[in-house]
Amino acid sequence: METEWVARIVSFVVMVAAGVLLVWIADAAASGRLERNHLAGIRVSTTMASEEAWLAAHVRARRQTIYAGTVGVVGGAFALVPVPMPVVTIGVLVAAFGMIGFVLYGARVGSAAAKSAAEF
Repeated sequence: METEWVARIVSFVVMVAAGVLLVWIADAAASGRLERNHLAGIRVSTTMASEEAWLAAHVRARRQTIYAGTVGVVGGAFALVPVPMPVVTIGVLVAAFGMIGFVLYGARVGSAAAKSAAEF
């Protein structure tokens, strides 16, 4: 029983931390506070081409990245719901895949926005 709560708490901390980090990155990159770098943000050739492309991509992908972070926080909170552990595991995995899906979609639309910005 105790190991189950350790797993729940670890799942909660990891998912909530990842969710909060995604929301922070989305806000910082879209507002220009997170400059072009090789660690965080949408790092593909179109976004790394210029500061204008970087900003255009992150402004366009902000909503999707915030959705990804929100899914992470909700998935983490679900880890503490008193339901059987297999249900928690499935819920957290669904949330993790949801985060990945929103991040990839955000990268796709952000990359397209960066390409458009580079054409001007």
